[in-house]
Amino acid sequence: MIRLLIVDDHPIVRGGLRGAFAGEPDIEVAGEASNGREGVERAAALAVDVVLMDLRMPVMDGVAAIAALRASHPEIRVLVLTTFDGDADVLPAIEAGATGYLLKDAPPDELLRAVRATAAGEVVLAPWVVERLVGQVRNPVRATLTDRELQVLRLVADGASNRQAAARLFISEASIKTHLLHIYDKLGVRDRAAAVGEAYRRGILTS
Repeated sequence: MIRLLIVDDHPIVRGGLRGAFAGEPDIEVAGEASNGREGVERAAALAVDVVLMDLRMPVMDGVAAIAALRASHPEIRVLVLTTFDGDADVLPAIEAGATGYLLKDAPPDELLRAVRATAAGEVVLAPWVVERLVGQVRNPVRATLTDRELQVLRLVADGASNRQAAARLFISEASIKTHLLHIYDKLGVRDRAAAVGEAYRRGILTS
């Protein structure tokens, strides 16, 4: 029997997930938690095998909770189940010790397979996560650019001015200039044209 803990700050989500496992003969929902700190405490108290962990929660977020569980109870496996698919969310969760990463819109049968595989000690990553991780290994510079910096870089490559980029991203022109300075520093260039050229050369941008 796989003992499962659901950690999510939305009661409706927790209820839906509990229902998804109802009737499964080999999976028991041992409990729920509404934030990361409560999740860490309940995981230990309930002696669970797998934790379904959301990432963005109050009190303690998912990444911090994963790291805490990894340090205190490494035998408990964590499967991230979240709505967030940005690079800034995936890698920190895996580095913290998550053994799987799925989005909440995954089909129920995929979720069931993932929980069983996680309990068996397998690494469970959605195909898009694998693609991103492989891309970061092949192109470590891309991994250093934040999602926002990549957005700015793409707009600049499309010919947008600072004002146009700011309007598209709903931020100030000063923020655009700051992002560009960070991009220049990371790519080792001095201006917009050089940044775009270097980004294409390194495969950070593709035509």
